[in-house]
Amino acid sequence: MSGTVIDKANKPEFYVTEEHHPEGSTMLGFWLYLMSDCLIFAVLFATFAVLGRNFAAGPSPADLFDLPLVAVNTSMLLLSSITYGFAMLQMERKEKGATLFWLAITGIFGLTFLGIELYEFAHLIQEGAGPTRSAFLSSFFTLVGTHGLHVTFGIVWLVTLMVQVSMRGLIVENRRRLMCLSMFWHFLDVVWIGVFSFVYLMGVLR
Repeated sequence: MSGTVIDKANKPEFYVTEEHHPEGSTMLGFWLYLMSDCLIFAVLFATFAVLGRNFAAGPSPADLFDLPLVAVNTSMLLLSSITYGFAMLQMERKEKGATLFWLAITGIFGLTFLGIELYEFAHLIQEGAGPTRSAFLSSFFTLVGTHGLHVTFGIVWLVTLMVQVSMRGLIVENRRRLMCLSMFWHFLDVVWIGVFSFVYLMGVLR
């Protein structure tokens, strides 16, 4: 009898078929993760603040950054945040097709953002302004590249959720996952606004 649970019908039950998921535990855990990510980006911003003017006789931000292109890239990410908001509204209405549509639009904006960022990196390296050229460029590539990796992970997560929604619909689990991705995606927007203002805009205007 040890290790076995006996139900009312005296039948042995070796496992519980229902999912035990305390309400709110996932959201709390995800908030804790976002706080740890905040610390990572805070360290990277602080590092850039210290090293951002060490050019090693190399190019400065004013020599390298194309603000109109960066502004277009910023608009791509901000628009993706708006379209994700539309997806969440359709999720609340339990409109599966519309939810998938706006998620797809969000993914397109996110991929466009990554494409422009990779183009910028490739152009800088081609011009001899790679991450090993100066402390400024090392801190720049680390900060912006870390954000880009987060966006890449977010897109992979987005595609995974689209497959799950298309297969299983807007069940409770999928709605919870979409909420977590929503927080993550908007968090990346906030971080990028800081990158655009602190790294690009202030770097050019100094």
